[in-house]
Amino acid sequence: MENAQVVISTVMGHKEGIYIKKLLSLTKGNRLLYFAAILSIAAATFIAMLEPMIIKVTIDSVIGNKPLDVPKAIEKLVMMVGGTRVLFRNLWICSLSLVTLTCARGVFLFLRGKLSAQAAENIARNMRVKLYDHIQNLPYEYHVKAESGDLIQRCTSDVDTVRKFFATQMVEIGRAFFIVTFAIIMMLSLNKKMTVIAMVIVPIIFIFSYVFFYKIKNTFEKADAQEGALTSVLQENLSGVRVVKAFGRQNFEIEKYEKENMKYRDLNFKLVKLLSTYWSTSDVLCMTQIGLVLISGIYFAVNGEISLGTLVVFNTYEGMLLWPVRQLGRILSDMGKMSVSLERITNILDVPVEQEYGKALKPQVKGEISFENVNFEYEQDNEILKDISFTVKRGETVAIVGPTGSGKSSLVHLLLRLYDYDSGSIKIDGVELKDIERKHMRNNVGIVLQEPFLYARTIKENIKMAKIDSKDAEIHNAANVAAVHNVITSFEKGYDTIVGEKGVTLSGGQRQRVAIARTLIKDMPILIFDDSLSAVDAETDRVIRGELKKKSKGSTTFIISHRISTVMAADKIIVLNHGKIESIGTHAMLIKKDGIYKRIWEIQTSLDALDDEKQVCNE
Repeated sequence: MENAQVVISTVMGHKEGIYIKKLLSLTKGNRLLYFAAILSIAAATFIAMLEPMIIKVTIDSVIGNKPLDVPKAIEKLVMMVGGTRVLFRNLWICSLSLVTLTCARGVFLFLRGKLSAQAAENIARNMRVKLYDHIQNLPYEYHVKAESGDLIQRCTSDVDTVRKFFATQMVEIGRAFFIVTFAIIMMLSLNKKMTVIAMVIVPIIFIFSYVFFYKIKNTFEKADAQEGALTSVLQENLSGVRVVKAFGRQNFEIEKYEKENMKYRDLNFKLVKLLSTYWSTSDVLCMTQIGLVLISGIYFAVNGEISLGTLVVFNTYEGMLLWPVRQLGRILSDMGKMSVSLERITNILDVPVEQEYGKALKPQVKGEISFENVNFEYEQDNEILKDISFTVKRGETVAIVGPTGSGKSSLVHLLLRLYDYDSGSIKIDGVELKDIERKHMRNNVGIVLQEPFLYARTIKENIKMAKIDSKDAEIHNAANVAAVHNVITSFEKGYDTIVGEKGVTLSGGQRQRVAIARTLIKDMPILIFDDSLSAVDAETDRVIRGELKKKSKGSTTFIISHRISTVMAADKIIVLNHGKIESIGTHAMLIKKDGIYKRIWEIQTSLDALDDEKQVCNE
């Protein structure tokens, strides 16, 4: 394998060689299979080289009367069966020898295909597992910026491109090497002059293939990237199909997809044109080379410099020799595609996974939280949270309100260590948050987002995902707290109802309540509700909050909401504005102070009063 790295690096260049070196590291555990596959192709190639020699012996020395003019090993084999006279009287031996060799070659070719395919599938499996594992451990920040369609394409199409190369072309490189080596040795042993003529155009074909490799590589790189863009458009459309239909944007989406599809088609047409140019040009060069050998061979045979059998052997070897050289274009083409796919794969693998920069402690989390002069920014010179300081006692309910973009969600994301704060200090029960292991912290914090994600499974499976071994009674209890048990039991299949992709068969409020049940099924010392009651009506909101107060007793709870009725019973309300704390207090305190909270309360109170008046009038 080390020699293979050197050869490929020399042919493809230093950069591509680095990618190949990374890929070859994945062959660990499969190298024996590849070694056996290469030995099989070497044996098959050697046998293929013997077949023309048997034909030569038959023509020149068995049917004809010329003395044996073959390599010593073949001459010994002929003498072992009794010499050419015995073969003349038993021509069937020559035929049987050809049939036997052909069968043996077929066996070795079968072994080559089986072993290389097995190794390639193992490598592809290892790559998929490694990619999936790596993606799972990438920082949240990476996933926010990455396009899921492009990631899917890299984990599927690009991995398959690499698999195809290892299944076919990797061993074909060895086959080409053995054919060229054995053919040249055999031809030199017969006639040096004819060997030179047989090789005269081969360097030209090789150079042409090498130039073609770089052209096909650049074009494939663009086509592969465009396929990723096409996949992203498709994935985005399927995910937002309800929005598309609601706003009647089908024609717009079709045009957008068609535009990307046309770009992809044009790039693939360019690839087809390059391939057709290569194959047609290489056909001309190869036929010219065969023509030279045939004309020269006839001339030398007429003048008695070579025998008729030698002419047949040279024509046969020439065809065998030109095939791998011509095939080099396909090998290099697939190598170019593979190097592009490998680069796209390694671009993901090179992204550092989440690191534990602190002590990675695993303390018992009780729920006492302290923020001291915390600052945070997603991008340089664009602070999201500025000088945030407050304390929360264990078991308290803390509400966070403020305008859109004021940093409410960012603040609770810091508790989950989805991001790390830039300066200041956050302490959990007296322990610095950065010193607590990320996974441990997330196992002790339950969060329900405004847009909850449900898997295309049953409601029961979605709820018990946070606690796999949960009993039915626990599932029903959590659903009762989330005020969704009665809704679920009203479905035909109850808790065994499949909710569809992203919970599309449920309403927004039902999805939020199922997500709340999923969070509550596991007792967490810290609970976060990030505007997760926005899609339910006021009465259901009140019921859920009442049940939550009973269920989460002892748990520190954060509630983010724009609805004053949701937060007014909190022990502490934090008002954020432009990333800074404007005020902290209870509902009774904040409605007496001028500020954002008082304005929101006055607006919502007046709207509620107006709704009550309308209801009275309607009655």
